[in-house]
Amino acid sequence: MKHGIVEVRLFDWKYFHDYIYQELLNYRSYVFRGHRCDNWRLESTLDRIARTSGRLLTSKRRTEHLEAFKYATRGRRGAHPPKLDTENDWWALGQHHGLATPLLDWTTSPFVAAYFAFAADRTTNTTRRVVWALTQYTVQRKSQEIAKAHTGTDRPPILEFFKPLSDENARLVNQGGLFSRAPDNTTIEQWMETNFADDSPSWIAIKITIPNTNRSSALKSLNRMNINHLTLFPDLYGASVFCNSDLEIQGY
Repeated sequence: MKHGIVEVRLFDWKYFHDYIYQELLNYRSYVFRGHRCDNWRLESTLDRIARTSGRLLTSKRRTEHLEAFKYATRGRRGAHPPKLDTENDWWALGQHHGLATPLLDWTTSPFVAAYFAFAADRTTNTTRRVVWALTQYTVQRKSQEIAKAHTGTDRPPILEFFKPLSDENARLVNQGGLFSRAPDNTTIEQWMETNFADDSPSWIAIKITIPNTNRSSALKSLNRMNINHLTLFPDLYGASVFCNSDLEIQGY
């Protein structure tokens, strides 16, 4: 374990259910996220774009990016769009529609997270898929300490979770979804390294890895649990992907 992060390597998908219900006894205190590749960082699309371009995005540039999105959405949200009260609400709307944002998607269900880890195309540059589990309570408690000690007028360097109340993201309800927002230009791993000691006495984040070769059996198992694109995406996109996936995993 390092900085509160522990890796659990499962030898087969069939052990995932047992691990969740027998080993991760307090699993309801966690939020979960699935990754297709086990070398992906816990970083937002906006931070990844900045990192791969070789330059950090300033707070001013991020604000300009969000303001541009607000103006671009005029006349595109229906006749009487709901009011979005906070910056995070606007970021969440953008996240839902493909905008590069400082947010990461999470779910309260480990099996929904597993679906997103395996649902993506079988092409991957690693041999294992990942389900991340992160303890909300411990992170929120640490963030409250940081916010209390913060004396500046800018956003404190916290890791926050939130659920938007807007009706414009129906998928969140089906997916048990919520968002996290880390400090700018910071991965969650970096945030934990900064704020939790290497000898942390408890698991704050768990990186559960599963062989990529288990993709078909995992998707079939999750489909029997009624976890698929048809239930997670209540729209025509979800229906189309569900049928394509069924064609693939059931065979021709």
